[in-house]
Amino acid sequence: WRSLIRMDQEQARRLFSGGAFLVLLDVPQNTEIGIDYNSWRSGPNFMGIKMIPPGLHYIYYSAVNNTGQAAPRTGFFHYFRKQETLVYRWDANNEDVTDDGVTMEMVARISAGIRDIDKQLGAYPYDSLKTWYSLTNHISESLMTRLQPLNQKITSVTQLLTDQTKDHMGLEEQDHMIMGGTFAGVGDFPSLAKVPALSQKDCLHLIKDHTASIRFTAIPSQKHPEGSSPSDISRHNMDLTYTLTSMLTGCYDNGVDDLLGEVQFAFVCFLIGHVYEAFDQWKKMVWLLCSCEEAIATQHELYSSFISVLHFQLKHTPKDFFVDIVSRDNFLTVTLKNFFANLEDCVGAGQDLVKRGLQFRDTLSKKYSWDFTLELNEFAPTVID
Repeated sequence: WRSLIRMDQEQARRLFSGGAFLVLLDVPQNTEIGIDYNSWRSGPNFMGIKMIPPGLHYIYYSAVNNTGQAAPRTGFFHYFRKQETLVYRWDANNEDVTDDGVTMEMVARISAGIRDIDKQLGAYPYDSLKTWYSLTNHISESLMTRLQPLNQKITSVTQLLTDQTKDHMGLEEQDHMIMGGTFAGVGDFPSLAKVPALSQKDCLHLIKDHTASIRFTAIPSQKHPEGSSPSDISRHNMDLTYTLTSMLTGCYDNGVDDLLGEVQFAFVCFLIGHVYEAFDQWKKMVWLLCSCEEAIATQHELYSSFISVLHFQLKHTPKDFFVDIVSRDNFLTVTLKNFFANLEDCVGAGQDLVKRGLQFRDTLSKKYSWDFTLELNEFAPTVID
């Protein structure tokens, strides 16, 4: 926690009085704790994070066993208010943070005496704040609330229940069980530790716990209006403007900003939360936005912002992570080739948007040696005769 080293006392006092606080009680030493773009291992006196800028943040953590192996990552988004004090305690049985047993009186007492534990709170890493804003500037509090899982926890492994257990548990109990158990290895199922007398047969009937799933927006499978002719169906499969427009008008309260916010939400959940289904959603939404020629002519603001969103996402992806995951199967080169072609072909795109897009293309070509002259492959839509 080195951010304060570069701050003078006056700046530190201003940030302390204007920021929020995350207090984590009883966290074991050496637990992985992170906020936004930074993570650390907790020390013996660690009690939380101070000087958190008001707004959206992602808190995450992993229990660590005696050999130093970290459990799959768990996290949650929270929209902090100025001078808010958010208090959780570590549940050793479930190896998770919880607000069970955290009373309003306890929060008020900790908040009033926050200066007493100042030295036990790590400072928010302001050096990376601009990076965090560039990755999340379209995610509103309302969108965050809509997308987060019902149990408010985002986990990097699929949470499972048995039919038997689910039948005998209420929703609240199911939520509690999801994070139960003791970590032993990546291949284990911590959530099964609380299941009594689990038989081999039960293990064959594991089902996904949907209260633990991120509630991503479903992209319509029908990409054309009812009653479309075969030629119109082909046109709508080639140009996904109808699908994009349907989502903008029917799925998002704040239209363009929410759609871009979900692209960012999915990317952060994958990059920082290690959630693979989020990567899948990100790919689907990027492909959708890159496959609309007509929309480019009418949605200048959307596409100008989309270029910025992609620019910062690719900029802040670690190199090894990027090569191994993001560029797998040439997804981005194929998808962006489609986008740049649509941008150049669109009559109503406007000079500024085209210039911005082609500058982005040239930057990618130089940085990653990508060849956007390759032919489109299996990602191209099917044409109906």
